[in-house]
Amino acid sequence: MRNAIEATDLTKYYGDLLAVDHASFDVRQGEVFGFLGPNGAGKTTTIRMLTGLSRPTAGTASVLDFDVNSEIVKAKKHIGVVPEISNLYDELSTMDNLLFMAQLYGVPRDQRKMKAEELLRIFGLHERRDDSFRILSRGMKRALTIAAALIHSPKLLFLDEPTVGLDVVAARSLRALIGNLRYRGMSIFLTTHYLEEADLLCDRIAILVKGRIVKIDTPGKLKAVSEKQSVIEVTFKAVVSEKVEELSERLPGLQVVAMYDDKIRICGGAPGHVLETVLRFAQDRSVEIDSVSSVKPSLEDAFIKIAGLSPSIMAIEKGGGR
Repeated sequence: MRNAIEATDLTKYYGDLLAVDHASFDVRQGEVFGFLGPNGAGKTTTIRMLTGLSRPTAGTASVLDFDVNSEIVKAKKHIGVVPEISNLYDELSTMDNLLFMAQLYGVPRDQRKMKAEELLRIFGLHERRDDSFRILSRGMKRALTIAAALIHSPKLLFLDEPTVGLDVVAARSLRALIGNLRYRGMSIFLTTHYLEEADLLCDRIAILVKGRIVKIDTPGKLKAVSEKQSVIEVTFKAVVSEKVEELSERLPGLQVVAMYDDKIRICGGAPGHVLETVLRFAQDRSVEIDSVSSVKPSLEDAFIKIAGLSPSIMAIEKGGGR
């Protein structure tokens, strides 16, 4: 097997809407491949084509050497899919959900309970094996959904926004589990809105804009795109996030992004001019500056630059959504 996924000019129209525009990429065996893009960029549509839920309008793709058009039934025996919204059953217990999924995936009857027990232990859910899915916490539900996708020991796992809506502790736990799956040699296709998560987990990342892939590279090389720019973070002693547009107008051509209510990041420009402008802005608005620091560009900085997003759009993107 050459690659876990190979796609060439993969294209999808919905009527006159071009959702995925001649996307070409490969996912290597044993790597975590990130698929990032703004809302509506075509991320979920791509997963639907690769997993047989939607037929491509044009182009070709193979998953584990199986053609997605003619051999998707064979491919499904070797892939796991974790959708953004869980596909498990509220009325079934955690154990029964796994046993049911094992049956659907064709796991031999004498192996189903053993595999389910093993996964419940790995995901820290064994003590909740008799509890119905309905009463589990959001983090536990997400963990069980991933466990269900692993019940048949797939070679390739599709993760669509795996940590969306989770608290910090649950998200950190799931990221550790994803890293462990990679360590065990599984290929993972990951979509996420959390760029820090992609930076931590992914070996390579594709950036998708309006259905077209504009860049594929390692997180390190993507961040290098912004390293020639200065990046300055300013923390104020007041809420200034609502005034980002005003500061952006004073720094035309630069990227001004609200990191938090009281912190603003400015990418590009001459540091001296940027600081002078920020000081004047603070004086005009009668707000005190708590600290100023120079930082190395993040994956978010590179994403904004490569995808061509405005600061206001990026703020919406960080809130999640499709």
